[in-house]
Amino acid sequence: MTITLNNRQENFFGQEMTIAEIMQAKSFHFRMLVVKLNHQLIKREAYATTLVKAGDRLDIIHLVSGG
Repeated sequence: MTITLNNRQENFFGQEMTIAEIMQAKSFHFRMLVVKLNHQLIKREAYATTLVKAGDRLDIIHLVSGG
């Protein structure tokens, strides 16, 4: 499947994957993340059950704090 991940076209094996599977495949293991699927905010507890399909837009933003 081909999706838009953080404004880039990405290809993954299969027809659909969960957000958690995509995060694992891309090694996104940051603590503070904002995740949007097709412009809808997704809560952390839904990452393992929310499916991403071909053509979807997924934004995974790593929040950084500091001073």
